[in-house]
Amino acid sequence: MPEGDIVLRVARRMDAALAGQRLVRGELRWGRLGDTDLAGAVVLGNHPVGKHLLTRLDDGRTLHTHLRMDGSWWITRAGEERGADRAHRVRAVLGTERWTCIGRLLGMVDLVRTRDEHLVVGHLGPDLLADDVDLEDCGERVRAQGERPIGAVLLDQTVVAGIGTLYLAESLWAHHVHPLRPARDVTEPVCATARHLMLRSADAPLPTATGETGPGRDKHVHGRRGRPCRRCGTPIVEIKVGPPGQERPAFFCPRCQPA
Repeated sequence: MPEGDIVLRVARRMDAALAGQRLVRGELRWGRLGDTDLAGAVVLGNHPVGKHLLTRLDDGRTLHTHLRMDGSWWITRAGEERGADRAHRVRAVLGTERWTCIGRLLGMVDLVRTRDEHLVVGHLGPDLLADDVDLEDCGERVRAQGERPIGAVLLDQTVVAGIGTLYLAESLWAHHVHPLRPARDVTEPVCATARHLMLRSADAPLPTATGETGPGRDKHVHGRRGRPCRRCGTPIVEIKVGPPGQERPAFFCPRCQPA
């Protein structure tokens, strides 16, 4: 699932195409929103909140979308869609006279009044990539989870928003923290590190958790089960974290991150 860095990257690109421009196309192919037409509204901006994207319009409405596992926004010059805007996987089309943004396999689509955005993102914890995020408060929120494993806590978007399995693994590895350590015992600034890594990735030419973009060099531990730790050479291990039925993978080095 795309994490905070990817959603920030998407928001920036959609801003470049849409912000300040009037929509000539505004189609939503999603349940009861299927006959909604957003054409005529001016896009004020695209704002990431954790893994969610808020596209604010000048008519007092906000389009809320979430990529989930398979979603993407594809941007092309207007008139060069080549039928991509008519595919059965398309959930939204936002177009100006110059650009067309096509939302494919989006996992969430809502249209709310801008003053009611809390109805779709109000349950989230602080957005780690927000300009005004209080990282000290984020750390306190994490430790307040007590005995819960830190890996599960970092994936809980109601505690802090934006981290997924990739930056869970990379942030804990950076601080030698085992993913099953009780959250109350984690004094290392894992939230600050996750923010740093995600912002660096969002600013890089290609997404990267390490600062490198070469083949196989974009991650230290995530997705590298059985391969040597880049710090000590010990084979990387994968375990599951999270509540029953919602377990997610957590990769770590058993030597660098002892239980």
